[in-house]
Amino acid sequence: MEIKTQIMINSTPDKVWTVLTDFENHTSWNPFIKSITGEPKVGSQIRVSISSPEGKRMTFKPTVLTFKHNKEFRWMGKLLFKGVFDGEHKFELIDNGNGTTNFIHSETFKGILVGLFRKKLENSTRKGFELMNESLKKLVENNMEQ
Repeated sequence: MEIKTQIMINSTPDKVWTVLTDFENHTSWNPFIKSITGEPKVGSQIRVSISSPEGKRMTFKPTVLTFKHNKEFRWMGKLLFKGVFDGEHKFELIDNGNGTTNFIHSETFKGILVGLFRKKLENSTRKGFELMNESLKKLVENNMEQ
């Protein structure tokens, strides 16, 4: 199962990337991902805290799969152990070549428990992604005006 959202941001990928990877400031603007700690290098484990639109918080420790400057940040998280409920989370920045960036925010879920959570993922998790995307767009575009 995959949730895929995207938004066009009126700014260059480097400016979007700067805000996205400024983990210390996520709390001030990000309604979905409240914090990311740890070093985002391939193979390392980071700590991610999220808050659903209903206000439920969850913290997990995914492994970084990709961290390509100005292009892609991807991690793999799991519940208990691999195969139960795994999520591959991805942020992708596409340079449109005209001063705008397509920000693609997605997650692919696999495992034996995915079916139990399908409705919540399709509704609440998708809404969390969209709220984050809108907040990122607003912050990046407002920073450009200053």
